[in-house]
Order: sequence, then C-alpha cells, then structure tokens
Amino acid sequence: MDPNAPPLPQQIQSIDKPGIKVPPEPLRGLRQEVAQLLGRNTPAFPGAQPVSFMRRHLDVLRREDYYVCEKSDGMRYLLYLAADENGQETHYLIDRKNDYWFIDSSSLHFPLPQNQQDFHKATVLDGELVIDTMSDGRKEPRYLVFDCLAIDGLVLMSRELNKRLGYFREQLYKPYKKLLEDYPEERPFQPFFIDQKSMQFAYGIEMMFQDVIKNLKHGNDGLIFTCLRTEYKPGTDPHTLKWKSAEENTIDVLWKLHFPTVEPDASERAEGIVEPFVDYDAKPTAEMLVNHGGGWPSGYRHFGEMHLEDAEWDVLKGLGDPLDERIVEAYMDGQKRWRFYRFRDDKADSNHISTINGVLESIVDSVTEEDLLHAAKEIRDNWKAREQARKR
Repeated sequence: MDPNAPPLPQQIQSIDKPGIKVPPEPLRGLRQEVAQLLGRNTPAFPGAQPVSFMRRHLDVLRREDYYVCEKSDGMRYLLYLAADENGQETHYLIDRKNDYWFIDSSSLHFPLPQNQQDFHKATVLDGELVIDTMSDGRKEPRYLVFDCLAIDGLVLMSRELNKRLGYFREQLYKPYKKLLEDYPEERPFQPFFIDQKSMQFAYGIEMMFQDVIKNLKHGNDGLIFTCLRTEYKPGTDPHTLKWKSAEENTIDVLWKLHFPTVEPDASERAEGIVEPFVDYDAKPTAEMLVNHGGGWPSGYRHFGEMHLEDAEWDVLKGLGDPLDERIVEAYMDGQKRWRFYRFRDDKADSNHISTINGVLESIVDSVTEEDLLHAAKEIRDNWKAREQARKR
C-alpha cells in the first residue's frame, strides 16, 4: 500500500468517534444485554477505574503481586462481541459515557479456536484504542487488550487476572492472529487490529521504561499496576493503580466560561449600540466546577479557576465549536496554576471530588520514576519470597 494514499473507508479515522453511534432506543437494549451477561443489576458502564498512585502504594507493591503495563495516550473502550438479531457477527466499542459505537465492517472477524467460520459471542474485553505510527509512516488503529470480563458467555470477572488474560489469549487472540496470517490480503480492510498489552511483573519497571515505552508506536502517559489476585471490579477499583509523573497528573473538570460585560465604544454607539453588552470575543474567566455527586448542574460546585493565555483563547475560539460547559482535562503548571490540556467529550461528567482529591494528594505526595526504579529490587525480592512460600 502507498503510505500517502487515502485511508480505506473501513479503517477507523478517529479514536473518539470509532464507528456509528447507537441511537437511544437500541442503546437501552444493548446496555441491558451486557448487564445481564455480566450478572449486574445496573446497566451502567461496567469498566473498572484505577486510583491514583501514591507513596503508600509502594508498600502495596512490596506486599502483593501486581502486573504493570504502559498507560497508552489513547481512548479507553470495552469491546463487546455479539450476534445480532439475524445471528450475524457484530461488534461494539463502549466508551466511558456508556455510549455504544457500532463497528460497520464485514471484514472484522474473531474466529473460534477450532472453527474459523464461527465467531465469539457474549464476549466483553477491556482495552485502549490507539493510533500507531508505523515505520513507513502509515497509521494503524489498534485496540490493546488488558483485561477480559467474559468470553462466549463465561463470565471471568471473579477469576484472577492471569486466568482472565489466559482465556483471552488462548480462546480469542491466537485464533485471530492465525486468521490474519492465513489471509494477509484481509489486513488492509481491517477497521482496527487487536493486540495484547505488554504485561510485566511489577518489579520489571526498568524494562517498562527503557524497553517497552521507548519502542511504542503511540503516545504514553504513565503506567497501570493491576493486582494479579483480585477480581475485576466495575467502578473505582483500589487494586488498580494509575501512575503518572507529577507534571502529567491531570483532572477532568467542567468549565463554565464567564465573559466580560463591556460598555460600547464610540463606533458601536454610532451603530446604535448604547447598552452594555457581553463581549463573547474577549477572553473569559474559566471557572472550574467538579461533581460532588448528583450530576450536572445540581451536584457541581466551584473548584477553582483555570488560567488561560491570550494565545490559548485565540486558538480555542478559532475552533468554531461550542466551548462553554464542556468537560476539559487540566494539568497544574510550574506556578501551581491549572491549565487547559484538552477537551474530554468522551466523558459525561467531571471527576468526582474524591478522585480529584486523590490526584491532588498524588501531586503533593508524588512518586517519581526514580522512586519506582529504586523500589524494584525489594519488590522483586518480596515477590520471589512469596512465590517460594506458595510452592512449599
């Protein structure tokens, strides 16, 4: 393929709009379908959410068995494999707002181990969608799997992480890879490719920083530590730890833009504008609001103010998009000011205040890359001691 040629229509072009958004009526049915499959009494988003890594978590890594993988700078989705009402193979990506995106592609196929014609149903995977930049300049969408909630109706959420990933690898990933090896001519028509995230023992931190992250074909914004011995827990999971360097710790807030009211100047008065008016062209004050429970607007309270440079505002208003009352990701700069990073339209709400307090604590009580590397030997020694004890 010519790397300069336009992408094929089947290939995902935008990781935040990866397919056809399912309308409200069938969406309700799909949410109930997934909830029933997973044995849940709520149709809410069933994905696990990590907690921010703090200094006390170094002791957790010394005491318990954890895997570590890189945290991709992509978009988090669950992948739901199912059969439609006509018994045909169908696929949906589920975002954190619990919206479902139908992948409109007849070429995407996940065969069973003993039958390449048959396909997986009642299967839910967890992962991140990224865009890889290949050595020849091509862009390849890739779904990186780091967990498996259910496969062919067998719910795995109560199993240990190794078991969950083992089912994914043997039942789904290996047959999928063999299919692409047997039919390489189908590769250009894939909407995205699937891979398993590179998982290392928690003490393999040096390998993660020096080997895995440096050789990525996509962006990275931290590490994820996942406990091997605990079950998959929808919602906030204290056994899944998200590490970022202090300067990369971010929060998601809802911003409310307050524009100045100005008096008309001489030329405006000449045009008949004599009353004070709101100047929507001027740089506004960006108030940060966060969710204390209950959703927008009643559950939101004032958190602070975001600093906007004039040049930043010029870029934002040049987008031509509605800007007010959107979820935005913010970081703290060297002067302890909150700054705009990006819009998070994949989220329906800001972080809860408890999550934000955790991030603030993580910034104050930050664990550096050097701290992790320094702790690696003790983490390894303790791991090996537990391993010997289990063998005895």
